Amino acid sequence: MTVAFSVILIITSLLMILLVLLHKGKGGGLSDLFGGGISSSLGSSSVVERNLDRITIVTGSIWFICIVALGILDKH
Repeated sequence: MTVAFSVILIITSLLMILLVLLHKGKGGGLSDLFGGGISSSLGSSSVVERNLDRITIVTGSIWFICIVALGILDKH
């Protein structure tokens, strides 16, 4: 059982990295310091951004559940 959670955790971790990097920078942070604020909004769509947000939230929830499940299984 722990092997399954570990595999799911690795997959969701890699997917979370990819999804976070796909998000558009909102400005005001370190991305502006390195030139990230000089991006155009021609390629972005509000529907795409909302779907990306939803996918990121679902993936993060699965990731969190795997972390908790592995912690509980490790104690027992």
